[in-house]
Amino acid sequence: MSARTTYRLGAGLAAIGLLVIPTACTGNAGSSGGGGDTLYVGTVNPPASFNPINQSDVGGQFAVRFAMDTLLDQPEPLKFVPKLAESIESKDNKTFTVKLHAGAKWSDGQPITAKDVVYTINLIANRESLTTLGGNVTALTGVDATGKLPKGQTAVPGLTAPDDTTVVFTTKTPVDPNYVKEMIGTKVVIMPEHTLAKTAPAQIDDSKFAQLPDVTSGPYKFTKYTQNASIEYAANPDYYGGAPKIAKLIMKIMPASNLAGELQTGSIMMNSGGGIGNIPFQDLKTVQGFKDVNTKVNPTIGFQTIQFNVKTFADPRMRAGLAHAINRKQIVDELLLGNGEVIDGPYTSQSPFLDKSLKTFSYDPALAKKLLTEAGWDFSRKINFVVPTGNKIRERSADILLQNFKAIGLNVVQTNYDFPTTLAKARAKDHDMVLMGLTFNIDPDVSNMYSSTGSFNLTGYNSPESDKLLLAGKSEAKTDARHKIYNQLQALWQADMPVLTLYSDHAVAATSKSVAVGGATPFWPGTVANVGQWAFEGAN
Repeated sequence: MSARTTYRLGAGLAAIGLLVIPTACTGNAGSSGGGGDTLYVGTVNPPASFNPINQSDVGGQFAVRFAMDTLLDQPEPLKFVPKLAESIESKDNKTFTVKLHAGAKWSDGQPITAKDVVYTINLIANRESLTTLGGNVTALTGVDATGKLPKGQTAVPGLTAPDDTTVVFTTKTPVDPNYVKEMIGTKVVIMPEHTLAKTAPAQIDDSKFAQLPDVTSGPYKFTKYTQNASIEYAANPDYYGGAPKIAKLIMKIMPASNLAGELQTGSIMMNSGGGIGNIPFQDLKTVQGFKDVNTKVNPTIGFQTIQFNVKTFADPRMRAGLAHAINRKQIVDELLLGNGEVIDGPYTSQSPFLDKSLKTFSYDPALAKKLLTEAGWDFSRKINFVVPTGNKIRERSADILLQNFKAIGLNVVQTNYDFPTTLAKARAKDHDMVLMGLTFNIDPDVSNMYSSTGSFNLTGYNSPESDKLLLAGKSEAKTDARHKIYNQLQALWQADMPVLTLYSDHAVAATSKSVAVGGATPFWPGTVANVGQWAFEGAN
């Protein structure tokens, strides 16, 4: 789903450019097994940011999770396992108690304590702090709909650290415990107070720490970032979960078209999956034929969208017309070779909250032109269509979209940018339409995208009814009642159509047989849940 909120995307990475040093890779690294080897992982999208609390791109989130831990992890949908926290419990679904792992330490030897958790949540809620995690803490007492505290206030009411291993916080109303465990437990990366406390919240995003964290909590430590080329890690021997079994890890950033070849030569041992390292389906049969590689194709919770600027297309009929103009089945059949699904809205078939009774928008060029005409669209008006590079299938889908739009007489002009630039333009609403891949959560709250104050609202969508239902859904503790609310929301979003989901593409997980433990999992957000246990064949 990304670097800054609505401000200066990518300035930090420009500074990282000074660290660029070419990285040599040997094709057989890791093949002999043993704890001293290096694991190479192939990925496509470079991280837009290394700031653990200010990321909205999957590439950045994936990169950080090797080195920085959350309170919990989620290896499978709604299955939560300990990370920095041994548990998050509540007797009334309103006051929650976090019990931390007593032996956890930062990579500099300092203990990880409840004060670090309190500091991190307060930092996210601070009005001066740049973060993409505001939506994750909006249920807490004392913060507004964006997850921010009132001006001048720096501490979330009710958020306390009674002792070094206990954190207590309260929510405005009773909430689903799984919501808290996922949105706060598995999504909020804990920051080191002793390293950052003297830095003003407004300056964290530009700090040395945010460029490449040098005090970390995870199984690996960052050692070097070569911009747009590689991210290097070294094992943290003092990791509270046990020393990693693989000493070094290098994430190689490359075009998707290179992944199959690098797997074949052994230059990489696995792909990162999850939309940021997916092997093109045109190469799937080839990769499946590699005798030394295990390959699986898994459905995902991620999806690709076309986001409409609602200021440009002010009438919902215009957006509906654009939706009817798009042949999404052609994209799934021709580009994904059937390895995907067409859906409307932010929930795929992997979500228990998908309303399967809703019919998806049909491909109907005549109806598309009729709706646009009735809404008063000027067909001579130029439409600025922004497409990010890096994901070849998404780039090729843009070709089909252009054909579809031109077929009904629209004047669409496409411009391509790298992902960080695309995201910056999308946040600034410097587009009429933009392609964007997203991966949210199993929990159905998607306020980040659909709320009028959402940190990832790239369309300008502002619906009081949607805002009201989103708040109700987030505040409802009963699962059955939540289903009804999100069914209403799906119908509303389909009628308003600020965002059209183009398709959800399945993910190819290819892992060398030299790797006994590790690789992308069927539930991709849980891929790195056990990264410290990844091991080569024959490792002790």
